[in-house]
Amino acid sequence: MCLDCDIYDPAVPDSPAHSASSQQQQQQQQQQQQQQQQQQQQQQQQQQQQQQQQQQQQQQKEQQQQQQQQQQQQQQQQQQQQQQQQQQQQQQQQQQQQQQQQQQQQQQQQEVQQRMEQQQQQQQQPQAVQQQQPQQEVQQQHQQQPQQQQQQQQQQQPLQQPHRHRRTTSPH
Repeated sequence: MCLDCDIYDPAVPDSPAHSASSQQQQQQQQQQQQQQQQQQQQQQQQQQQQQQQQQQQQQQKEQQQQQQQQQQQQQQQQQQQQQQQQQQQQQQQQQQQQQQQQQQQQQQQQEVQQRMEQQQQQQQQPQAVQQQQPQQEVQQQHQQQPQQQQQQQQQQQPLQQPHRHRRTTSPH
């Protein structure tokens, strides 16, 4: 065997060729480990990215839910506004009905007043006629009575006077 030759002999562990090959193996192993570490880091990064995406998706879902809630609130507000408008319309209708009722009542009152006035006028007319008639009768009676009395007295006096004269002149 030649001790100075650099011939690679894997069977001889102390040979320089054997040591060089072991160093290469170690380097390769280290490189593989580094690659594995890099792969693990990449996987971790991917996982983190996935988690971030999931978080973003959740945030989007929450935003959508919030938007839906806002829409629901808006719808509720619109419904409330519609209800208020309906209530206002109902109130206006009620006011109109009340006004109509008041007008009808006023018309009825006016009709009643007119009827009352007509009745009063009808009652006053016959009273006026009755009042005029007895006054005329009384006036006629007053005018006729003294005339009749005077006529009767004038007629009776000349008849009575001769009798008196005769009685006074009759001898006893």
